[in-house]
Amino acid sequence: MGDVLVPPEITAEVTQILSNLVLGDNAIRTRQTAVNDRLEQTPELYLLAIAQFATSADTELMRSFSLVLLRRLLFRPPSQNRLALYDQLSAPAIATLERILLHSLLHEPAPVVRHKTVDTVTDLSNYSMKRGRPWHTLQSQVFAMADNTDVHTREAAFRVFAGCPNLIMDLQTDAILAILQKGLQDQQSTEVRLASLRASVAFLSALDLSQQAQALSLMYPMLNTLPSLPHARLPPFLLVVTELASSNPHLFRPHIPALLAFLPSLLLPVVDAGPTPTVARPNPGGGSSFAFPPAPQGENGDEKAVSGEDDEVRKGALEFMTTLSEARPNMLRGVEGWVNIVVRGCLEGMGEIPEDDLEEWLEADPAEDPTDDAYPHTYEHSLDRIACALGGGAVLPPAFTFIPAMLASHDWRLRHAGLMAIAAIAEGTSKVMQQELGKIVELVTPMFKDPHPRVRYAACQCIGQLCTDLEEVVQEKFHEQIFAALIPALEAPEPRVHAHAAAALINFCEGVERETLIPYLDSIVERLLKLLNPSADQPATQPKRYVQEQVITTLAMVADASEATFAKHYASIMPLLLNVMQNANGPEYRKLRVKAMECAGLIAIAVGRDVFRPDSRTFVELLMRIQSKSRAFVSINTVAYYRGALTDSPADPNDTMLSHFLIATWAKVCQALGEEFEPYLPVVMPPLLRVASSKADISIYDDDEEHEDRDGWESISMDGRQVGVKTSALEDKCQAFETLLIHASTLNARFGPYVAQVLELALPGLRFYIHEGVQEACAMLIPVLISCGKNSGTLTNQMVAATLSQIITCVANESDSSFLASLYKCFLDTLLVLGGPPALAPEFRQGIVDATKRQLNALADKRKARAARPAHELREEREDLALIQEMEDFAIEDMAKVLRTVEAPGDLMIAVSSLRQLALNLSDWESEDEGGS
Repeated sequence: MGDVLVPPEITAEVTQILSNLVLGDNAIRTRQTAVNDRLEQTPELYLLAIAQFATSADTELMRSFSLVLLRRLLFRPPSQNRLALYDQLSAPAIATLERILLHSLLHEPAPVVRHKTVDTVTDLSNYSMKRGRPWHTLQSQVFAMADNTDVHTREAAFRVFAGCPNLIMDLQTDAILAILQKGLQDQQSTEVRLASLRASVAFLSALDLSQQAQALSLMYPMLNTLPSLPHARLPPFLLVVTELASSNPHLFRPHIPALLAFLPSLLLPVVDAGPTPTVARPNPGGGSSFAFPPAPQGENGDEKAVSGEDDEVRKGALEFMTTLSEARPNMLRGVEGWVNIVVRGCLEGMGEIPEDDLEEWLEADPAEDPTDDAYPHTYEHSLDRIACALGGGAVLPPAFTFIPAMLASHDWRLRHAGLMAIAAIAEGTSKVMQQELGKIVELVTPMFKDPHPRVRYAACQCIGQLCTDLEEVVQEKFHEQIFAALIPALEAPEPRVHAHAAAALINFCEGVERETLIPYLDSIVERLLKLLNPSADQPATQPKRYVQEQVITTLAMVADASEATFAKHYASIMPLLLNVMQNANGPEYRKLRVKAMECAGLIAIAVGRDVFRPDSRTFVELLMRIQSKSRAFVSINTVAYYRGALTDSPADPNDTMLSHFLIATWAKVCQALGEEFEPYLPVVMPPLLRVASSKADISIYDDDEEHEDRDGWESISMDGRQVGVKTSALEDKCQAFETLLIHASTLNARFGPYVAQVLELALPGLRFYIHEGVQEACAMLIPVLISCGKNSGTLTNQMVAATLSQIITCVANESDSSFLASLYKCFLDTLLVLGGPPALAPEFRQGIVDATKRQLNALADKRKARAARPAHELREEREDLALIQEMEDFAIEDMAKVLRTVEAPGDLMIAVSSLRQLALNLSDWESEDEGGS
């Protein structure tokens, strides 16, 4: 096999190790740590032994496993100061490894193993290319394989091209197109065509715009792979072109007519599309007419059931159309037929709910609904995305061509779909929908009396979504009609319906004026209390736990919206909440308990300290009992300070919600009691400071490494690796800083003993780039801490100097315009707390001036570069650019305030004015982006 020989004893040892690993026996696997030791000492021999085993093992499983292990070992991230194993190999060893893999690529008989070989080969090629060592023998072999008579060999060749398009980038464009087109038109194998399609997408994606212009002809054979495919093979092909639509949507511009001729037959399968369309002849049948609802297709007039295979094809076509619409809305907004087809496809899909699951749906807890898996979420989400992408002017007309008929249908599923469709499009079409909101409310409110409970549930969802997406408009203009429908729904016989009506009330209360809510307050609270605590003459009526949880949450929002007026209901509600906090101790009541905590805190704020004071001690003691059981919160300080309030119950390690809700509830108690909260700071601050000082929890693993999805974690791709970030911990850290802000601003001088400690956490928080919320909270917190320190006499010159230096450094280095505005406001607020410009030492004045000069130059460069871009790009990205410019304008405004306050040189103020004039005028395109609205 070459000039590096693997001794037989090493081959035998590796064979035994791999065999044991494949067995999956943990006892055996834990003894394989010697493998790492051997790789550290003699990596070449052991890696080559594994590679040889990948070609010589008797079973497909062993060959596949060897290739996967080889790939992970070669390219795993280096540890400490050591190089990756690949970088420790000698040139002869790399050459031998390449020969072994090329042999496997050409001669491996099993498709599943050959695919693993392709993955390893492409990684090795890409890794070598990054280090300036192109793999020329791979290039020549793969080109020969692309012309091989064996279909599996051809497929492997195109898979390699897809994985490392750099192998063909240095060839003449015509030669590349000829190779790829031949694969796209392969008459023997669908798999070869699919691999060639992936290779074509990878090739086009790797080109810059000028190079793409020379390769546009490739799009015709790429798209022509679709019409001739068997139905079952369409989804993977659609997925590949969807990836291209996401990254390079402009390539599809000339092909919209052809796509419009082909896609309806996939998205609307009941339509007879006539002769098969192609790119060359996009509409051979002369067009189709659509009717809604779809005509019956069964022999006896019954609706044709949509098979799982058809559904996957429909979803693939819908995802392609949705993705392309999102990527280039201006390209598609005015295309006749495009929006109609995709909207109708979504509406039809949303109407396909299984008929036989009503009892199961009624009995299910919404959080654990087994019927949810059968609900057509894909179609509903796509309609939402289409509305957000294309706007109300484009989406509302076709949607309301069908929705009124759906709401009047005899089929409950279509009535349900019509209501959910209104809810789905509300966000994206809100600007235009406002003009027709009265008519929409007239359509929706009668549905609260529908005989089918799932339709009434959808009516609650629809109203709730309208209250959120058209906030204040709905509440101000249509509160009478909405309350007339929503309040009686709280008495619906079905728990899922009255619970969802209570949830819709939360949406209403988030945008309502207090005066609007007050006339309805008694009626709402009366019904909510009945749901929470049934009357004595109905002892058998035990409310479901999820209903109680929802009702408590709704009561909290109603109290928050009605403020002091809620005081008359305080005596009826607070004892119930305290009772829940004291007695709902089982793990099944965990959510109910924390909801009660949250609600009691909000009510305390709403009614004020005088009403809340008699219950405050009881409430605080209950909070401390709950806190003592939380492993995240229990501390020596807590035990020592309020030993009498604690119980002997062991900590509950599974109570993950306690940390969040305890932090939030203590903050509410602080707001309610004001300076009277000071005695409780020794209980609250230690755990709060621990959360605020926590480090980011990050896991790094290879891009190909399999890893479990974990709740509270997000995964991003970075430099060929997957980086997992524990976002739940970051949210807790952000909440901790926001809560510290509440405590500091509420207590002011009484917060003095904690100023230095919190400031040490907040200043580095300005540079916590992994979470914007933490940065924003710290920027607001710092001036408040300076005020607390000044008023309590705990502020030192060193603290002031450290604060100003840190803010100025962050201003100079910040690249995010939205946070830049917050930094300038932080500096200005801090300066004003300290006493204004006279309190600013010369070095800090010069520092903020220099940092601002740097930001002025950076912003000017960004705006000039933006203005130099082609007009069509600016038009297509108008909404994103408008948001960016708005954030920049906020930063410029706060920048000017700081410059005026510190009496900066006049030339800087002139520069600020000039920077404003560099902004693009995007308003001319606004109406067009709304589809002519």
